[in-house]
This record gives sequence, structure tokens and C-alpha cells, in this order.
Amino acid sequence: MDEVLTGRPVSLYAASVLRIGYGLLYLVFLLREFPHRDEIWGPGSPWTPALARQLFDQTGWNSILTLSESRTYFELCYALAVATSALFTLGWRTRALSLLFAVVVISFHARAIFMTDGGDNLVLLMAIYLVLTACGRRWSLDARRIRLRTARSDSPPRRAASHAAQQLRYARATLATVVHNCGMFVIAAQVCFLYGSAGLFKVQGASWGAGTALHYVLNLQLFQPWPVLSHFVDHYPMLIAIAGYMTVLLQVAFPFVLFGRLKYPVLVMLLGMHAGIAVLMGLPLFSGAMIIADAVFLPDRFYTSLPRLRRRAALRTDMRKAMPSTATESGSVPVQGGPGSLGPERPAAAAGRKGTPHTTELASDEKS
Repeated sequence: MDEVLTGRPVSLYAASVLRIGYGLLYLVFLLREFPHRDEIWGPGSPWTPALARQLFDQTGWNSILTLSESRTYFELCYALAVATSALFTLGWRTRALSLLFAVVVISFHARAIFMTDGGDNLVLLMAIYLVLTACGRRWSLDARRIRLRTARSDSPPRRAASHAAQQLRYARATLATVVHNCGMFVIAAQVCFLYGSAGLFKVQGASWGAGTALHYVLNLQLFQPWPVLSHFVDHYPMLIAIAGYMTVLLQVAFPFVLFGRLKYPVLVMLLGMHAGIAVLMGLPLFSGAMIIADAVFLPDRFYTSLPRLRRRAALRTDMRKAMPSTATESGSVPVQGGPGSLGPERPAAAAGRKGTPHTTELASDEKS
């Protein structure tokens, strides 16, 4: 156990996927709400900064947005949040940006806490957990900078460090590995808890047991971004009942299928479930947050094999495109000469031969 915890950082690619996913998701969220930023978080909100500070005294939350009621200050904070989300997604100075990203998410979440939902809560938790992880070691500007620095051949040799400096460096690397592995374990445990508790909660409901829960959900006007589509799906009660039972089964069984290959089809079905929630119920933030969280259960060999699979798929596509032309060339009739002439591939000495397969075939063709 100690070797697993301190040996090497695990799931570095998964941590990078979480960083890119949640950073990009929150960036899109801020840009989408840009026209309504003042009514939600700014000085013009009905939930004024003074009311928010009174609530903070009871809940213990805090927000940088309530430090001043100036509109200029709020606009600067909003610009800082957008820049932080973008740079965190790109992986620039990830150690510092991960902490700043967590502060941004906490501040915006606490400022308008009555307008949040399950997706906002999950993004908040993941932003805090990502501070513990080494989420910038793969697919980031930090990783590119380190790779270029290592590849420089004209760099001067490093001076031999003292024994104390080497021990300090080793202790720092070990501590970073332990904290990262613990952070990834907490993220995985959080997702398992979410699925397990949601499934057990559904089991207790009579509508889920009767297979009619999704029918009532599809008829809620609050969760009908496209009423025509919701009513169309509602016309198939058998499929709705099957989908409801599968939802409960997947959520309850999810923590128990993580240690085998069965988790891959389960993750695919969960992806379809979250896509349906995003389209039919109009909850893209929640669905996106859950889909990104599921990426923590994919091993690093899955992500490292993606370029190879992409090259293999491209090669197969090129071969399929080349097959019709090859078949046409192989089945085409060779160019024939004029009367009394021989083909370009047959020598002149073969003109006097009789009974060869070639002449027999030509004769039979002429007779027919």
C-alpha cells in the first residue's frame, strides 16, 4: 500500500482531463452568463452584497465579490475569473492557477448560492480537489515548457547539489506524489458516493419502482427545453420504464464494477444517460460535470492509446478510399491495338503460337 501511495503519481492523464474539462466548462458557463452577470453576481443583483455577507456570517462561506460594491471592482473580478478559467484549462502555471481557480469557483458559488444546482456543487467540489492533484503534468503548457527545457542540448550542466538539497528534493517529490494520489482517490470516492447515494435514493421511491418516474420528469415544464421532444419521448412508456430501471441499476452497481472490464460498457451507458439529461431536461452543466468526473476511472493506458487508435482509424479510412480505385484498375480491360497488332505486354514471337489460353479465350469471345 505504501508503494502504491508513494511510488509514483497515478492517473496523470485523467487528472489533466479533469483540469481541461472543468476549466473549459466553467469558462463556457461564465461566457454564457456574461449578459446577465450583474443580475446574478453583481451590485445590481436582488441578492445584494450586504445580504450575502449576512448569510456568510451564518454559513461560513466567503466571496471576493462581496469585498466591494463597486461596479468597476466587480467587472475586474469577472475578467479575472474568465482569464483564470482559460489559463487553468491550458495548464499555465497550474500549481498557482489551480488554487486561484478554486477561489474563483467558491466566490461565484457563494455569491449566488440560491441559484446553484447539483452541477454547480460538483464543479465546486472538483475545483477544490484539483488543488491537491498534479493536473498540469500532461497535456498542458507546463508540460510543454518542461519538455522543451529538457530537450535543449545547449543547456549548461547542472551543478552537483549537496546531499541535503537532494534529500529535500526527494522529500518534496514524495509529498507531491502522496498528495496527488490522495486527491485522485478522493475524487473517485466522491463520484462513487454520488452514484451510489443517487441510486439508493431512487430505490426508495415508489415512482422509480413502478417505472413511471421519468414520465413525470418529462412532463415538468421547468425541465422542458424542447416540449415537443419531451412529449414525443413520453409516447413510449415501455422504453421510459426500461430507461428508469437501467438508471437505478447503473447507479447502484457502479461502485462495484470499477475493478473489472465491465466498467467500460457501464461508463458508455452512463454517458448516454447524461447526454439524455442534458438534452431532455436542459441541464448541460450538470451533465457535463458528471461526464467529466467519469473520466477519472479511465486508466492512463486508455489515454495513451488514443493517438494510436486515431492513426489506425485514419489508415483504415485511407485503405477504404483506395479500394474502389484498385478494384477498378484490376477489373479494367487492357488497351487493345489495331487489327493485326499485338498487345504491349506480349512479344511478337507469340504471334505464331496457336492454342494458347489467351488465343482460345479470344476465339471463344468472338464466337459468342
